[in-house]
Amino acid sequence: MNKERLMTVLLGPVVSEKSARVSEAGNQFVFRVRRDATKPEIKAAVELMFEVKVAGVQVVNTQGKVKRFGAQYGRRSDVKKAYVRLAPGQTIDFAGVEA
Repeated sequence: MNKERLMTVLLGPVVSEKSARVSEAGNQFVFRVRRDATKPEIKAAVELMFEVKVAGVQVVNTQGKVKRFGAQYGRRSDVKKAYVRLAPGQTIDFAGVEA
């Protein structure tokens, strides 16, 4: 796979209560990813960027909600999230990663 493509697959971590709970319980981390990213690309991108061994990847396509802003209607953008399970003994330290 192209290294330049892999560097653009991950858009950022998802910081929420659910992602924190999943991280503690199952050694999983949640990332926002490109809408056209595939599971093998996501796995390769995480292994390349964080130097860890990935055990599995699950993806979720979330449709954007329609929201009102006064009399105007707007729509949030669609998001693809990846739940990445790491191999036993592996961990990702987000404190050492620069944005």
